[in-house]
Amino acid sequence: MSDQAAVPAATSKPRRGLVPGLAGVMVLLFVMSLAIGPVQLGFADVLHALAGLGAEENLIIVREIRLPRALLAVAIGGMLGLSGAAMQGLLRNPLAAPSLFGAPQAAAFAAVSVLALGWSDALGWSLPFAAIAGAFLSVFLLLAVAGRNASLLLLILSGLAISALAGAGTALAMNLAPNPFAALEIAFWLLGSLEDRSMRHVLLAVPFIAVATVLLVAPRAAFRALALGEEAAESLGVNVARLRLLVITGVALGVGASVAVAGTIAFIGLVAPHLVRPLVAHDPARLLAPAALAGACLLLAADIAVRVIPATSDIKVGVLTSIIGVPFFLFLILKQRFSLAGEEA
Repeated sequence: MSDQAAVPAATSKPRRGLVPGLAGVMVLLFVMSLAIGPVQLGFADVLHALAGLGAEENLIIVREIRLPRALLAVAIGGMLGLSGAAMQGLLRNPLAAPSLFGAPQAAAFAAVSVLALGWSDALGWSLPFAAIAGAFLSVFLLLAVAGRNASLLLLILSGLAISALAGAGTALAMNLAPNPFAALEIAFWLLGSLEDRSMRHVLLAVPFIAVATVLLVAPRAAFRALALGEEAAESLGVNVARLRLLVITGVALGVGASVAVAGTIAFIGLVAPHLVRPLVAHDPARLLAPAALAGACLLLAADIAVRVIPATSDIKVGVLTSIIGVPFFLFLILKQRFSLAGEEA
């Protein structure tokens, strides 16, 4: 993997008002998420329902069905965007994504195992705890295999091995499912969705996501130093080994909690940082908050889209993000390729 260019004096200045602007878009999409669905509600109806006023059916629709869904979209989308920005800052590569160290795949494998064994259904409490435990297990396995002071290349290779192992385990669990209905439930859960989530899922996921946010945001200044290279960062007082541990643990905790309640939602962590990176003058330290807000906006927009796209049933949001994310990823690869070709010429 090639390093990004260091971040000396930026050729363009960060856009003022970027964070407030993204926050405003997020709030607008949040309200739209509460209003849009099979039963269309007006802005006033949504506000009345949030305040506990209005028709009883509106209260149920807004507060019990759509509010948990919107809150999870903000929390999970923000976590994925933040994780992507942190991973790209750590590896100094714009193609890095939260799945690189195997945490989402391990979380999915643990959750699928619980479903296949019949210990929980897709909305049970055992599922989130299993997924979070799986994400942490992937981190401990990664550190055990590669070592705490391993090079980034060794960490990446170890992460890819863990991802492949978790993917194989997931396929085996589906193959050994006790009945076709359990296999179908697992398959649909893996597609990624915010449908039928409740406040108990919000209360379970958000505390872990909050802790992960602190772990990833706290060393933000170190990402700027790391852009100059590991040796330069060490000379500036950055403990690179500690930074890796913080980022890997934060990504595992936050992404594991996200996968636990929503299944696999791909490419938000890759796309969100790229959308806002030019607007922060490619500064990895300034990228974290805008990437988190952009991730929240993307997942809110995707979750609204799956409700309005004509279909016999709701399209899974993980399917939509993959359809959009794969072409974007291919575009980034081609861009990186032509950039390297231009440098060699």
